[in-house]
Amino acid sequence: MNNDNLTRRDLSVVWHPCTQMKDHEHLPMTPIRRGEGVWLEDFDGNRYIDAVSSWWVNLFGHANPRINQAIRDQLDRLEHVILAGFTHEPVIRLSEKLVAITPPGLSRCFFADSGSAAVEVALKMSYHYWRNRGQGGKTRFICLTNSYHGETLGALSVGDVPLYKETYKSLLMQSITVQAPDCYLREAGEDCAQLAERMFVHMEQALARHAHETCAVIVEPLVQCAGGMRMYDPRYLSLLREACDRHGMHLIADEIAVGFGRTGTMFACEQAGITPDFLCLSKGLTGGYLPLSAVVTTEGVYQAFYDEYEKLNAFLHSHSYTGNPLACAAALGTLGIFEGEDVIGNNRHLAKVMAEALAPLQDHPNVAEVRQTGMIAAVEMVRDKATREPYPWQERRGLAIYRHALQRGALLRPLGNVSYLMPPYVINEEQIRFLAEVMREGIDVATQDQPPRANRTRRG
Repeated sequence: MNNDNLTRRDLSVVWHPCTQMKDHEHLPMTPIRRGEGVWLEDFDGNRYIDAVSSWWVNLFGHANPRINQAIRDQLDRLEHVILAGFTHEPVIRLSEKLVAITPPGLSRCFFADSGSAAVEVALKMSYHYWRNRGQGGKTRFICLTNSYHGETLGALSVGDVPLYKETYKSLLMQSITVQAPDCYLREAGEDCAQLAERMFVHMEQALARHAHETCAVIVEPLVQCAGGMRMYDPRYLSLLREACDRHGMHLIADEIAVGFGRTGTMFACEQAGITPDFLCLSKGLTGGYLPLSAVVTTEGVYQAFYDEYEKLNAFLHSHSYTGNPLACAAALGTLGIFEGEDVIGNNRHLAKVMAEALAPLQDHPNVAEVRQTGMIAAVEMVRDKATREPYPWQERRGLAIYRHALQRGALLRPLGNVSYLMPPYVINEEQIRFLAEVMREGIDVATQDQPPRANRTRRG
């Protein structure tokens, strides 16, 4: 069995996500045979550093022994049981741990099976809360420009990335979109906190105008990941929390991509010292092993649904695999690593190494900005450094970086003109420096009018 054989079989039956399948007429598929730590290995023996944590889910490396064992132990006891009218120890233990480690005031966990599903739960729960409280006129949501919260219809409705949303626009709820506090747009002499305060005027105006009809504001705290790794200051979150309270609406924090240590703290909201009304979690929750998501909310929200059956106030959202024991076991194994090791402290050290390794790219003639929040670093590639004129998206410059990186033994998957690093936490300093080198080479290749044949030397 080899790459070519697997690729032929795949292309005859599989429809891949977020992919124009016609691309694979000229863009080789990469079948993966096994993973270990930061490495992925294909069927021809080539190895790749997983610099994007397999779509931001993998925290502690592939085939992590501790998480492996947690799943094996659970597999011998219980693989699944309905969570309506029944329960099991893993979901109870996981809920207890999430309540203990999330911001203070969050006390109830509702489980689903994906990040998009968690967002759907939070939106429905917020709307239903106000309905149960006699304020059925609250039916709308406020989101930020450039935001992304998933690809189911409700989640798309509160997102603002045209690539994902435009095709389905006629099917979606009409949300209220407010200018994001994107630090990339700061003026000369202005820092990110000052920009956050300046941009909050737009949110304050929207809240005042729409409070009577708005259920909640939904944001990705600190980093808008799918929107190009755009970053903003925690000051915006503290202003938003106070304003939502003042205007009588919920705050939904979508930490699906940024939770569990990605931003330098366990949860991004901690950096603003706030507690949202709904905290959406997924991706790293199981260390990248199994689909699982959670919405962690307050006792006040929970009590709005706690009533006599005849009132029909119960929250009836459900998923067949809600609270799956195997997924919960993987999550418990993942959280156990946080408990037993100084993961956050080690991440802060690795983040410094990442910053040092990428810093020279700031002087590249086609780089407008190198930005970073914790273990997320991004490099913005532009046609003109002085004006920040972007390359047309149709030129697909990022694809050249992706292809070059594969030839060098790394998985980099740029977002348009933005190349980024979001690696597993088990990466070492040498590997980080290698990835920075590959990214620099890839940008050199991508910014030439006729990209040369990429260097084919590998590492590992």
